[in-house]
Amino acid sequence: QAQLVESGGGLVQAGGSLRLSCAASGRTFTGYRMGWFRQAPGKEREFVAAIRYFSGTSYADSVKGRFTISRDNAKNTVYLQMNSLKPEDTAVYYCNAIKSDDKPQWAFWGQGTQVTVSS
Repeated sequence: QAQLVESGGGLVQAGGSLRLSCAASGRTFTGYRMGWFRQAPGKEREFVAAIRYFSGTSYADSVKGRFTISRDNAKNTVYLQMNSLKPEDTAVYYCNAIKSDDKPQWAFWGQGTQVTVSS
C-alpha cells in the first residue's frame, strides 16, 4: 500500500526557516511532477509549490521568493525549504503528485507535518 510521509515541521518564530521532507513507500516519484499543499485551520487545502521530474518549478504567489522546492530522484524524496516564515504560513503541509492544473494527482495523502509560525 502506497504511503507518503512528510516530516520537518515544527514551531518557529516569524522570520525563521524550516525544511520539510516528503518520502514515499510503495510508490515511486519517477516521472511525476511533485509538490506541496497546505491546509490552515478552517481553510481548504491549497497549492504551495511543484517541481517537475527533471527541472522546472512553480510556486503560489504567497510563497514566491521565500520557499524553494527541490527533489532527490535517487532518494525518491521531495523537499521544501521555507525561509522568512510568516504567521500566515501556519498550516499542515502535505506532499503529493501534482497535475498540470496544480491539483493533486493521487487520491491518498500522508499525515502531513504541522508548521506553526509565531509572531
